[in-house]
Amino acid sequence: MRINWDHIKLAFLSVTVVALYGFADQRNQKKKVNDVTIKFVGEDNLYLTEDAVNKLLIQKYGPLENTLKEQLVLNTMEEIILSNDMVKNAQVYLTVNGELVSKIVQRKPIGRIEGVSRFYLDDQGERMPLSKHHSARVPIITGKITGKTLEDAYVILDYINHDDFLRKNVIGIHIEDEGKYQLKFRMENFVVNLGGVDNLNKKFKNFMAFYAKAAKDNSLEDYVTVSLEFNNQVVCTKI
Repeated sequence: MRINWDHIKLAFLSVTVVALYGFADQRNQKKKVNDVTIKFVGEDNLYLTEDAVNKLLIQKYGPLENTLKEQLVLNTMEEIILSNDMVKNAQVYLTVNGELVSKIVQRKPIGRIEGVSRFYLDDQGERMPLSKHHSARVPIITGKITGKTLEDAYVILDYINHDDFLRKNVIGIHIEDEGKYQLKFRMENFVVNLGGVDNLNKKFKNFMAFYAKAAKDNSLEDYVTVSLEFNNQVVCTKI
């Protein structure tokens, strides 16, 4: 019988590769974490500290340095970090050098509700608790707070944040009722009656035209209310 040496060599090579892979994997799992790094990604990383993240992980695993890699479940660690109300997204991974890295994106507040309950509205339109580490400089929302009015407030804030002038100058939204929203400006004494959230682009376009003309005439201080509630017009009340 003729021996097929090529098949034997291939089988031997396959067994060798599998054995080496298993040995390397076993050695890798027995390696220990030699460093822990917390990285905050993006802007305005002011509402959560590295110490707070470390405490979350230590409560579950204890001190992480010198922990065997095989004892760590990275998906579970991500879920633990995401359980913090200030976290928007988290990614946890191990480097080949044994460094445990947590990359974290913090939530971003765009409005602050002041009422019976006090909290932020974030850039996803979700409620976000206040932080003991930092107070965000965002428009204050007051008045009749309901699920619907908060949805509308988010629509208004989202529009405002995409306009440089409005983002710098609008400091408050007062909710009289559903469909009745007022804006307060940083430097002006008048209140802007916005009405509902329909046709925001047209309403603000009309407002900017009014504002430019009134600023040119030095008459901004003459007004107590500016109403954008009516179609294609700005109705003003003077002092």
